[in-house]
Amino acid sequence: MKTWQEIIPHTTFRYIDHTEEKKFHHVSNTALTAFAIDDALATSVSLEKSPPVMRLWAHPKTIVLGITDSRLPYIEEGVKLLRNHDYHVVVRNSGGLAVALDEGVLNLSLVIPGVKHLSIHECYEAMVSFIQYMLKDITSDIQAYEIVESYCPGDYDLSINGKKFAGISQRRVREGAAIQIYLDITGDSYERASIIRDFYSISKKGEQTSFHYPTVNPDVMGSLSKLTGHPMTVNDMKKRVLHTLQEFSEVVRIPFSEEELSIFQKRYEQMVKRNEKIKDWQSEA
Repeated sequence: MKTWQEIIPHTTFRYIDHTEEKKFHHVSNTALTAFAIDDALATSVSLEKSPPVMRLWAHPKTIVLGITDSRLPYIEEGVKLLRNHDYHVVVRNSGGLAVALDEGVLNLSLVIPGVKHLSIHECYEAMVSFIQYMLKDITSDIQAYEIVESYCPGDYDLSINGKKFAGISQRRVREGAAIQIYLDITGDSYERASIIRDFYSISKKGEQTSFHYPTVNPDVMGSLSKLTGHPMTVNDMKKRVLHTLQEFSEVVRIPFSEEELSIFQKRYEQMVKRNEKIKDWQSEA
């Protein structure tokens, strides 16, 4: 596997911390907003109007569903279950299946240009390599392979001793890509996995489906704090992200341009439309 610096040899990175922002461009900064922001940044990076970006984001109790999840036979009942447990529910526009976010989970979006010349696997490997390097002083045991009974299983699940703490998805826009990872830093991983297990149970009800949805086992999930025996907070991880970037590149903070905000607005409206039914189901819960 190549290192992330070999795959992304840029010397300047734009750093954006949205973890504590309540609003963005006059709308609530929810997970719905997050995916529209990444689309705008991927477009800007693709057009060489922005350097590559590392964006940090976090949201209170939210279940982010994949497009395939929205096709579950009893999805409406599943969404109501999540809402009754005080989770906000959104359907994202990138790959993957359901994941759980809360105050103990940090999301990173690595937004890079020139992906016409990079395979999907290379983009995933760049994020894997970045995380392994960032945490090298704590553990050398991070591996990337599918944890079958986890939620949102994939070839680039990150785990320690067979227990998953992170999952990666990828969204390509023009020649830009947003490689998005959730990092379970601290908190109750068992509870997160249990609620998604119950969501699939009630949304599928044992019916045969053309797509294979995961049978989630909460015992195969864990937080970085628990798996490493090294207590960490989201703020600790944010500092590590910034320090790692600064080791290899110049880090700049650039305000959003009018063009980026215009693209964001269009993408946000698309996300709202995608989530109309989900929103209605939540309001009925």
